[in-house]
Amino acid sequence: MRARRAAPLLPLLGLVAFFALWEAVPLAGLVNPAFLPPPSALPGAFLRELRTGQWLAAIGNSLGHYALGLGLGIGLGIAAGTVTGLFRTAEALTAWVVRVLRPVPGLAWVPFAIIWFGVSPAAAVFIIAVGVFWIVYFASHGAIRGVDRDLLEVADAFGFRSAPERLVKVVWPAATPGILVGVRTAIGQAWMAVVAAEIFGVPGLGQRMMQASTLLATDIVVVYMLTMAFLYGVLDAAFTALQGRMLRWRA
Repeated sequence: MRARRAAPLLPLLGLVAFFALWEAVPLAGLVNPAFLPPPSALPGAFLRELRTGQWLAAIGNSLGHYALGLGLGIGLGIAAGTVTGLFRTAEALTAWVVRVLRPVPGLAWVPFAIIWFGVSPAAAVFIIAVGVFWIVYFASHGAIRGVDRDLLEVADAFGFRSAPERLVKVVWPAATPGILVGVRTAIGQAWMAVVAAEIFGVPGLGQRMMQASTLLATDIVVVYMLTMAFLYGVLDAAFTALQGRMLRWRA
């Protein structure tokens, strides 16, 4: 009984121990505080960024890039995954294109993003969308391909014979759990892509982190790292709640 009561406290205890160890390492002289600032130095750095307005400006810029890139990548990923999942011919036609492009990391697209879009928010959106696309594409393709064919026969029996009607009424609802798993993964991947998208000069969290790092202002770098972690946690929690609502029919 006591173990059950203590279980919810274990994550909090682990977090406290982590921050305590982090605080102790630079203060004990094991690491130069300029290279690893203790947590006690972060509130002051955060307040300085907040007072200058740079923190809110960076968040606003990055959220704009993030939302557009995430939405574009998700939309294209679901569309392409649906087409290749439904039609064997489409899958065969794109098989080697996927094999060639999939291993290319998001950072490799940075030179082309600059050439095509310049150092602009559009370039950042492009890089984020590329990183998101592949995750959602494979999740959607696998979920569509995994739809029970018996459901399609049942749909025919109930009069859902047109392709768009079967897609909307049967295929997508049945594939939704698998697609949502990919979307949730993409929500986290998109934040990783934000840094890659902004380090070459596009205003946002990534750019501010790079500016601070060139000045060895590591406390500010950590502030923005924790900011991204916080924003991801909020968005992931919100999506998890939405996912639960969308999948209530499975309960």
